[in-house]
Amino acid sequence: MSLLVVGLSHRTAPVGVLERAALTGEVPTRLLHDAAASSTVAEAALLNTCNRIELYADVDKFHGGVAELSLLLAHHSGVDLEELTSHLYVHYEDRAVHHLFSVACGLDSMVVGEGQILGQLRDALAKAQDEHTAGRGLNELFQQALRVGKRAHSETGIDKAGQSLVTFGLEQVAAGAGEIAGKRALVVGAGSMSSLAAATLARSGVTDLLIANRTPARAERLVEILGPDVARTLDLAKVPQALADVDLVISCTGAAGVVVRAEDVAAAVAVRTAPEPLALLDLAMPRDVDHAVHELDGALLVDLESLSHAHAASPGAGDVDEVTRIVSDEVTAFGAAQRAARIAPTVVALRAMASDVVAAELGRLGSRLPDLDERSRAEITQTVRRVVDKLLHAPTVRVKQLAAEPGGASYADALRELFDLDPAAVHAVSGTPVGGRPQPSAGVGGRPQPSAGSTR
Repeated sequence: MSLLVVGLSHRTAPVGVLERAALTGEVPTRLLHDAAASSTVAEAALLNTCNRIELYADVDKFHGGVAELSLLLAHHSGVDLEELTSHLYVHYEDRAVHHLFSVACGLDSMVVGEGQILGQLRDALAKAQDEHTAGRGLNELFQQALRVGKRAHSETGIDKAGQSLVTFGLEQVAAGAGEIAGKRALVVGAGSMSSLAAATLARSGVTDLLIANRTPARAERLVEILGPDVARTLDLAKVPQALADVDLVISCTGAAGVVVRAEDVAAAVAVRTAPEPLALLDLAMPRDVDHAVHELDGALLVDLESLSHAHAASPGAGDVDEVTRIVSDEVTAFGAAQRAARIAPTVVALRAMASDVVAAELGRLGSRLPDLDERSRAEITQTVRRVVDKLLHAPTVRVKQLAAEPGGASYADALRELFDLDPAAVHAVSGTPVGGRPQPSAGVGGRPQPSAGSTR
């Protein structure tokens, strides 16, 4: 597997570019299929969150893969390729694995150590499996990334720094608009981030919590979970009027345009009597709250851009050094295992060929010595097989050790050349056709998943 990552995130692109590049609706699915159908790609997965867009692909050509994936990102995001390229990052092979493991541990998040990324990675893998663009390679890689992320959170104190965006955002709100407890709040949206926001507000002691969503049934389900004594639904069309009656608004929808307009906020601020400003926490990408709200007196807008600046100025986060060490160790181990696995089919094919040679020679011996008794025949058979096993033992053990080291892939080629192994036999052992396309692999829930080749 030759892993390539092409993407952009809050670390490389300003919020304005991320907002314009945001993939919504059916666009992520189309991008995923187009990536998998690329001439250089065998498998593909897309990690698409509020502050990162990353394509992971198993490619047969580095430069061709970078060019094609960059072009696809530009095409589906609507951002000009020349502009987008200046914000893209590229990771290949071990560096790509290191990046994914770091992402899984929360080291690359806007809020270092946050645990929501694990769920987003799990969703990305499940999506690629459901769309038949992930095969054995990406499945093993993402499953290992999830295990590394869980290990980092269980073995270190990274969770102490691992606030969610909601928690970190509410801290910024409290710093500028007073304590959350006792406030009247409105949550716009009912997805995973909005649900987390509503639950966090309920624990924080808000006195009145409204939930508004484009699909009323989802808002009603969230109210049922929180309890009618804690929350109640609000018609989405009534959000502008409700702004004057609340102290805090949290918005995170998948809408393509502005959900909370500056003129509505200005009208609400004009009739409010509370001494604290009307606080708005915008966690959506693209943004839900009009950026012009920043300029309004009597309103406090905390969005992803301001959260990024606030976190950059915050103290170091938890046991980052320890998590970094875990990531490095896991990358080394994963690389060694992958390299060793690449040579295993060649070793098995070599032993199978040796077994065939032994069987053929014993067959010839039997035809030449038809009167040989069974005891002698068994002794000869055992001796010949033992000799062959001893001759193959040292070189096959050593070649596995060498193959696990960086640059060890060439040893499999050497073994095939030295023993004139049939490539078809090697591929038959690995379960991969001679053309190199991956075979079905177990999914997140254990169900078989077709390979990327099935989409062509």
